[in-house]
Amino acid sequence: MGRPIRFLLDGEVRELADVDPTLTVLNLLRYDLRRTGTKEGCAEGDCGACTVVLGELQGGRVRFRAVNACILFAPMLDGRALFTVESLKRGDGALHPIQRAMVANHGSQCGFCTPGFVMSLYAHQRAEAATDSQTLKDALAGNLCRCTGYGPILAAGQAMGLDPDARLTDALAVELAAIQPVESLEFEHRGRRFLAPRTLAGFAAAVEANPDATILAGGTDVGLWVTKQHRALPTVISINEVAELRRIDDLGESLRVGAGVRYAEAVEPLADLHPEFGALLRRLGGLQVRNLGTVCGNVANGSPIGDTPPALIAAGATLVLRKGQTTRSLPLEDYFLAYGKQDRRLGEFVEAVIVPRIASSRVFRIYKLSKRFDQDISAVCAGISVGVADGRVTDARIAFGGMAATPKRALATEAALTGKSWTEATVRAAAEALAQDFQPIDDMRASAAYRLKAAQNLLLRAWLESAGAAPVRALDAKAVARA
Repeated sequence: MGRPIRFLLDGEVRELADVDPTLTVLNLLRYDLRRTGTKEGCAEGDCGACTVVLGELQGGRVRFRAVNACILFAPMLDGRALFTVESLKRGDGALHPIQRAMVANHGSQCGFCTPGFVMSLYAHQRAEAATDSQTLKDALAGNLCRCTGYGPILAAGQAMGLDPDARLTDALAVELAAIQPVESLEFEHRGRRFLAPRTLAGFAAAVEANPDATILAGGTDVGLWVTKQHRALPTVISINEVAELRRIDDLGESLRVGAGVRYAEAVEPLADLHPEFGALLRRLGGLQVRNLGTVCGNVANGSPIGDTPPALIAAGATLVLRKGQTTRSLPLEDYFLAYGKQDRRLGEFVEAVIVPRIASSRVFRIYKLSKRFDQDISAVCAGISVGVADGRVTDARIAFGGMAATPKRALATEAALTGKSWTEATVRAAAEALAQDFQPIDDMRASAAYRLKAAQNLLLRAWLESAGAAPVRALDAKAVARA
């Protein structure tokens, strides 16, 4: 059996034993703990109705994160504090200030989405984040409402005031310290196993010994295998407790992002490499998704419509893979072999991605086209990096997602640019070569014709912006991350 899962719920230590390793926190709350304030809307981390807040001890301080309970597995609560909408009830039965602000500003109609909005605001308040309109929009982008409209909800956020529980945070840190696990979590339930090693060596040994296991990072993809595809996962190995994989290391000329680094933690460091990275990550899912999902997970699963691979390929990123005590590195573009197939051997896992610094002299652009600005899957995603000296293209790295069975470089287009003058005529001619590089498909997100024309226009847009002939976007993602 192994030791139980231990977490805090409203200051009380809870223990879970003999549970399905892929039991979602949403189902735990609703069916086992009878906390029905947390709702199921989509079961895929898209609508925010199931939002809960996790308190996690980091460097002796508590960090509060809004997350989606519908795709969060119960073992991921281990060593953390869980807050639900029921947690906000005051000792005298009164409403929490956030709830009072929602009432006063008419921020709820049918009420189904309201607990999720309240919990996103609660995480925002406990983090002592800014409450200006744009910051609140970013914080609430992962919550959808179909009847109230967002104006009253944003007004409630601006009226909610300071955290009334701030004085309790130090005590919570002490309580969390008392339940921090010393040994790895490992248990079995009806033939299904869950392992959460606490060291890199232990994790590597577990993956090598269980080469067919599902590696779990944020669960923003794997969670849907359970909730949407109803797949049984015989063995799950979690990356979340391995401190060595939760690091971002500045190597001078590059940044090494460990496999356990979440999007929300990577925004500022990657935006320091280039602001385009920050703008991209700001649009990758809602905040709840960015608080769980990882940069390396987005790469490892090999999706042709993942947002980060085209940008990382354009930047010249290198992937580090590990099996046991042996590591190897390869250019990121070489990792993607075919649809659903990557250059990852049995017992091997992605350990890190190394992202070079972008020279200020380069034309570097990242574009994402989707039906919604926030929290939507790309129809086309582009990473464009062009070296220009004395008006001529010295080299180019151009990659697209959503245009082929894998994220892929546009080699014919790069060749059409290299050595030529960096002019509109050159770019228009090179854009025609995209038809040699890609034969996109029609699907629910876009037609093949749209994708090809959009890709050509994005390349032209990069030239227009570099020439000062088009407005450059101004989204300060670092400011959003700090808020």
